[in-house]
Amino acid sequence: MLVPDVPAARAALRIVAHLAHHSDPVAASTLARDLQLPRSSVYQLLRVLQEEGFVVHYPEARAYGLGALVAEIGGSVLRASRLARLGTPLLERLVRGAPVPVVAQLAVLAGSDVSYVGQVAAPRAPTTVVRVGVRLPAHLTATGRAMLAVLPAGQVRALFPHRESLITRRGVGPRTLPELDAILARARAEGLSSEDGEITAGYASVAATGIDRTGYPAAALGVTYRAAAVSPADVDALAAAAREAAAALSARLQGRA
Repeated sequence: MLVPDVPAARAALRIVAHLAHHSDPVAASTLARDLQLPRSSVYQLLRVLQEEGFVVHYPEARAYGLGALVAEIGGSVLRASRLARLGTPLLERLVRGAPVPVVAQLAVLAGSDVSYVGQVAAPRAPTTVVRVGVRLPAHLTATGRAMLAVLPAGQVRALFPHRESLITRRGVGPRTLPELDAILARARAEGLSSEDGEITAGYASVAATGIDRTGYPAAALGVTYRAAAVSPADVDALAAAAREAAAALSARLQGRA
């Protein structure tokens, strides 16, 4: 498939990349010269990049540098890569030890969503909507609930300001913040969260979270399985394995043996 060329987008990316290679701010005229772009176009692109947070203007120097958003994106990527490296061996262990075919996932909080940064699937495991990079509502997923249960109540409320109208998939799941509070209270007491059919009909998940040095839920490990293919004993075994994996991730994050 032929990808259409978008000159403005390409030029904006070249500007960002050029600024990334300079520790000092760069004048617009210098950008235009070095990148062989029309000066008027460079000013227009810089204005948009500045409005979106990718570029910052230094009025005294009449020059431009990278904005904080670029550092935030880079930091998020590095954190996700580090967590995936720490957590993937634990996902593999979960899959190997599971009594039924499962998909093991590693997720992080991204606002009121979860973003998946790692996944390992057993042979004949269920096909799920989850892939690395996919985002789902945190309050509907086992991994999201595991992390939300660790946060202070005030922070949870800040993530869900519309307390009486939480979104659902296919009408399944908590609809209000008080309903979510009850789910999180149970997860907090058990050190484990779960969901059954709230993401995909017929599939269920259990999850537990890894805690970093500051007490923040850095990432959650979960396993997804076909609900009809497990016994209560299987669910208990998966729950215990998820807790054990989360404890191991916490130890790695906190630098403990």
